[in-house]
Amino acid sequence: MSIHLELNPLSVERLDSALSGRPGMFKLFYDTEGCGCNGVIVIMVITAADATDREVQSEPYSFWVDRQQEQQFDSRMRLEADPDYPSFRLISDAGILSGNVRIQDVR
Repeated sequence: MSIHLELNPLSVERLDSALSGRPGMFKLFYDTEGCGCNGVIVIMVITAADATDREVQSEPYSFWVDRQQEQQFDSRMRLEADPDYPSFRLISDAGILSGNVRIQDVR
């Protein structure tokens, strides 16, 4: 499966800020640990990909997804930063995948 992630200008600015001038890349992750629900989507800032990760996009930032989680995402999505809150919306043509995606720095 091929995944393409479109970023709006505010998303690019927020992602750049999350890197804080340090090396890193982003991983779309469907987190089910300790959330008491079916899972939440987070954007992890990582230093290196895991063996089971696949790069799904390289420009303007590297984005990775675990091969076992690819089915949780659509092939074409938009990541839109919320101008009033430190979160993102992950949207596809099918609808909103998550309206409250947060960045989690695990470097």
